[in-house]
Amino acid sequence: MSGVNRRGFLAGAAAGVATIGSTRLRGESKKAGANERVRVGVIGAGGRALSLNRSFAENANAEIVIIADLDPRRLPRAVEEVYRRQGTKPKTTGDFRHLIDDNSLDAIVVGTPDHWHAIPSIMAMIAGKDVYVEKPDSHNIVEGMRMVAALRKYKRVCQMGSQHRSTKRMQTALEYIKTGALGRSLVAKAWESSRQGAIGFPKDSAVPAGVNYDMWCGSAPKRPFNVNRFHGRWRWFYDYGTGDLGNDGVHRLDMAVAGLQAAIEAQKEDPLGLPTGISASGGKWYFNDCQEFADTLQVNYEYSGRHPRILTYEMRVWCPYQYLGESEGSAVFGEKGYIVLGNRRWRAYDRSGQVAAGEGDSHEKPHVQNFIDCIKSRKKPYCDLETVGHPASVLCHAGNISARLGRKLVLDTKTETFVGDKEANAMRGRPEWRKPWVLPEV
Repeated sequence: MSGVNRRGFLAGAAAGVATIGSTRLRGESKKAGANERVRVGVIGAGGRALSLNRSFAENANAEIVIIADLDPRRLPRAVEEVYRRQGTKPKTTGDFRHLIDDNSLDAIVVGTPDHWHAIPSIMAMIAGKDVYVEKPDSHNIVEGMRMVAALRKYKRVCQMGSQHRSTKRMQTALEYIKTGALGRSLVAKAWESSRQGAIGFPKDSAVPAGVNYDMWCGSAPKRPFNVNRFHGRWRWFYDYGTGDLGNDGVHRLDMAVAGLQAAIEAQKEDPLGLPTGISASGGKWYFNDCQEFADTLQVNYEYSGRHPRILTYEMRVWCPYQYLGESEGSAVFGEKGYIVLGNRRWRAYDRSGQVAAGEGDSHEKPHVQNFIDCIKSRKKPYCDLETVGHPASVLCHAGNISARLGRKLVLDTKTETFVGDKEANAMRGRPEWRKPWVLPEV
């Protein structure tokens, strides 16, 4: 492994791991026996990671053994939330590498910012651990491809956190589509139209006490600390995030792809695969603040082959109203009817009006359960990184690259490179991964 080298790192490592105790709550009878539980380490203690800590702790077949976060202010709450749910307190550490080197762990949960998805996921798979990683799979295409290579080589289970894939809401919608009720379907759409706010222009400031800011920057360039480039708002900057296309758009695009693929299966036509043409237009037109990604965007994804299709993504994150009855959602349009997929329901229509519907939330608990089930069965999870998670992430990365360059891109779907476009291909990864946080070789 290159880049993140752990040789000698664990010398004296006990000083870096806080043992917070193992007092067990009374009445913890719903948990499976200790030998049957999947032993989990979680990287992250706030934001999405806090929700994942709760969901894994509540699962009868899992036990969170240790939590890592480089901001010590976030750890006490995460420990308490886990303790209340699973009855034992996990250990804590400020360095995720302790989790990689812990041979007692079965799985690693990566709930970090986008720029910290790939390195710990790859390290975990090399170390023989299965991985649950938040969406999108990575900060860029090269990182995602390296993650898929690690999954293949080390035969690991890797679930990306597009949790809608495991919900009854989505499963029943796909079952309906597979009946052929939509007929031949050539167009799908995904959108974000929920109002967000500006983030202003705060000045650089001192690093919060105790935060390992150099590690937080990771492979990204080292810049002065700014509250807007830290917790919660990092996603709006090229160094760390993928904008709202990678934040929420990855869900909507994957829902649209899943629906369109189900319609294709019903017609017994060729699988969808990746698009060959990506064309984005838009920009930062609404918010007057320091975020870098577009707030207004339309991306067209063209699928070539014997059965061409088109997928469109629309971002209007300044709208206070819904589109097709959903503030964020997806739709698939066929010759007989269409279906609208939202976060809590789906509705199907034909020329006479609504003909079918389903309900259900988007919580990740079923997604966590699916991951744990697949750790035991060694089957592919619902949002398998190789076949579902990475392709959905490529849509986001390619859309962002097209938007930043202001031109149409042609994608070689086998190599995931852009045909005849040196500038676009340079944006498939980083100019360099800042040492020592270099992308591991596989």
